[in-house]
Amino acid sequence: MITVHEKLPYFASLLVRGGALSARLPVPSRWPPGPRAASLHRCSFSSYSRNMEAKPRPPPPKKAKHNKPLRWLKSREIRIQRGDNNAPSVAYLQVLGAGSRGNAASLFFFTDTNRYLFNCGEGTQRLMQEHKLKASRLDSVFLTRLSWDNVGGLSGLILTLRDTGVPTFVLSGPPHLENYLSAIKTFSGPLEDINLVVRPHTETYTDNTMTVNQVPIFAQPRGDGSPSSSPASSRRDATNSCSPERPGSPGGEKGSQESLVVAYICKLHPKKGHFLVPQAIELGLPVGTPAIQPLIKALKDGRSIQYGGKEIQPEQVCTPAEPGPVFIVLQCPSEDFVEAVCTNQQLRRCQTEDDPPVLVVHMAPESVLNLDQYKDWMERFPSSTEHLIINEHNTTPHHVRSHKIQAQLNMIHPHIFPQLQSYTAKEPQAALRVPTVRAEFLLKFQLRPVMGWQRDDIPSCSTDEFVKEAFEVPNFQEEVDKCKQMYSEEAAETAGESENYPEVIFLGTGSALPMMVRNVSGTLVNISPSQSLLLDCGEGTFGQLCRHYGNGVDEVLSKISTIFISHLHADHHTGLIMLLHQRKRALLSLRRRFTPVDLVAPASILNWLKKYHQSCEQILKHISLIPNKFLCDGATVPKTETVALIHALLKKNDLSKFQTCPVHHCKHAFACSFTHQSGWKIAFSGDTMPCDAFVHIGKNATLLVHEATLEDGLEEEAVVKGHSTTSQAIQVGMKMNADFIMLNHFSQRYAKIPLISPNFSQRVGISFDHMRIRLRDLKVIPQLIPALKTLFAEDIDEMEEKRERRELKSLQLEEVKTATKRGQQEAATHTVNLKRAKSS
Repeated sequence: MITVHEKLPYFASLLVRGGALSARLPVPSRWPPGPRAASLHRCSFSSYSRNMEAKPRPPPPKKAKHNKPLRWLKSREIRIQRGDNNAPSVAYLQVLGAGSRGNAASLFFFTDTNRYLFNCGEGTQRLMQEHKLKASRLDSVFLTRLSWDNVGGLSGLILTLRDTGVPTFVLSGPPHLENYLSAIKTFSGPLEDINLVVRPHTETYTDNTMTVNQVPIFAQPRGDGSPSSSPASSRRDATNSCSPERPGSPGGEKGSQESLVVAYICKLHPKKGHFLVPQAIELGLPVGTPAIQPLIKALKDGRSIQYGGKEIQPEQVCTPAEPGPVFIVLQCPSEDFVEAVCTNQQLRRCQTEDDPPVLVVHMAPESVLNLDQYKDWMERFPSSTEHLIINEHNTTPHHVRSHKIQAQLNMIHPHIFPQLQSYTAKEPQAALRVPTVRAEFLLKFQLRPVMGWQRDDIPSCSTDEFVKEAFEVPNFQEEVDKCKQMYSEEAAETAGESENYPEVIFLGTGSALPMMVRNVSGTLVNISPSQSLLLDCGEGTFGQLCRHYGNGVDEVLSKISTIFISHLHADHHTGLIMLLHQRKRALLSLRRRFTPVDLVAPASILNWLKKYHQSCEQILKHISLIPNKFLCDGATVPKTETVALIHALLKKNDLSKFQTCPVHHCKHAFACSFTHQSGWKIAFSGDTMPCDAFVHIGKNATLLVHEATLEDGLEEEAVVKGHSTTSQAIQVGMKMNADFIMLNHFSQRYAKIPLISPNFSQRVGISFDHMRIRLRDLKVIPQLIPALKTLFAEDIDEMEEKRERRELKSLQLEEVKTATKRGQQEAATHTVNLKRAKSS
């Protein structure tokens, strides 16, 4: 460990040369420049209320300018300048989202020169981060349909690319894609630092890797008028998907039942042949001299050359070019699209041409695959064509790190940290007439250099292995034994208790971006056996519900009657649309009456939802909006309808009070508290600095869930970003007189566990994704801290070393500034003395 005291003598010796040292170590500004320092949530914050306890916040730092291009962009420019347009020698298509419920279908296409993504549903960025598929290297995204399944993760991805410094990003897909991009600006702010290029869905796309033909396919509703029977598509097709202009239609007005998917026929460029040096020498070419390079380029491009009075043909000195393979990515979301797919002329040509596809990817539910017409169409491809099926029948685990952490936490307390589940599709698997491969997470189909399936990257997800690894941590076995003893005693004490509510499920406990083991904000409060309330709904919240409840997810969704959105940063609300769609699907599946949820949120969320509703899918009928400000103390509610909604919210949730208040974070940021008729009270901070108004509405809370984004010692950074440190959150709970404080919303730098503050007491706990607590569990949670510290000892040591280095650097810079100032003062005094000496 580095200690400050050990380093002081060394820095003291450096300070003797203060003037020279200061020239080499410029004094930094308040915070280092950079996109992460500039804004944790990618947006500038508004001024705070006058009752803010912390010192006045300085103006937000300016956004970092990315003057230098990313290294890979620079390398590409160099290749283009020298005319190096060789087709890729390595190319493979990899399953990113296998289509299981909670993991929407998506594909990652890798070449040694370019990267592409087919669809970008919720959680895509989290999966790419976990498995080191660099999002910043993406060149383009191809969308097969403008539905939330396919675009749910796109807004977060675009913001990440912007902050990384990617100058241009190309998107292909159905019409209204530009309207979708316009809609996300209502909460992301301007996207001026990244050039978003939207390619028309009828355009052919070519780059140095491949040529992509976009094939628009319009739905043709069946003549019997019966609805599509696919569970996976009933939610989508019961409402309107995009209503683009169809050839021959008079404008395709909104509200028509027409729908569109785009299929992609992708053909890699031929790989140029190898230059045969012995044959070139035999023909007298200037091998080994600078003059040979333009000759090689011309011959590899298939052009003959004149040299030494002879005409030399490419085949004399080059091996034949390797033809570019073809693959097709097709989504057929319901039976309404089958006729159009099977009769499409461009797709039919792929079944009869001399260059048939080596792979067809079918993003289709079993109800489509079961149709004879679709089976016949699949049979028309040559026997050499491989078929990849992506749908809900693929239950391969995706978030392996999350499974690992949960399995190890489950050893500490099996009730508070339950094992993760998986959802199993109910409809039977189709019996197909051609050989097919079912998608698995990270399954590859290699196109070059050797064609075929590769399963090396498919991750293992063995609970036994995770448990074995945990037991190898020093002293962890002893801590687990202590927890088991405590759990047995606790079970004996509570044997006669039957009260299981409220039950709090932490679905996302991270901030800003989804992390490998912590998703972004989402907390489910099960108020009673029949009613639940959701606090924030970041991207991937529905996927977290699937992993927590498995086959019981529909029952859970059907009970969610109220959703509170604290503010409109993307990590707090971009999971809302998926959750609303899936809730409707759950109610239909369970044959229960559909009613809209009460959405308690900033009124400005309606701008986003309206734009999405108008451009993509109907969503407004899923919600009854209660603006947050109308639940503040002393607020005047202008509409009788809103008053009725508030009364109904309280009644159906058995609440005596639901309060909100503005907090110190960004414009229209709110916290909330709600009190049950039986007496318990929960306070939820959202994102905020310490705030008196929140202390007031949360007074005497049974449970406080408070953000603790940053560790102690980073108070100034917390002020700049509008967040709280660990001790600040605890102090709010003490002022509030809360019975128990659960810390939440941790920065990415604390992926597994935050640093434990000295202020921790028997009233403080740390939240983890998929943690499940009841009020009687609160006294147990602090007793789990020793086991948690043992399990994550290496991570804690690493964070403490970083903190010590940071403190050391801060001390060094302060000493340098002091020495520099002292040197300047001495120099000024010396100058004055010299002037006096001259004048005398």
